[in-house]
Amino acid sequence: MLVLSRKVGEKIYIGKAPNLVVVEVLEIRRGYMRIGITAPRDVKVDREEVYDQIQRELAAARGNPSPQAPQP
Repeated sequence: MLVLSRKVGEKIYIGKAPNLVVVEVLEIRRGYMRIGITAPRDVKVDREEVYDQIQRELAAARGNPSPQAPQP
């Protein structure tokens, strides 16, 4: 895992064009950070709880009620 410190307005670039993903820190307050993500349309971006729900639904459809956690 790569751990970075960023200030409001600073960005992180992931990948290369044309599949470049940009993560920008928009706001930090009261223990919360708002981030903006710019990614190509074919790159799926989900919050953790949404991703987990999708994985549970896919596993149930395959007959496996307990999906594995994603590997880094």
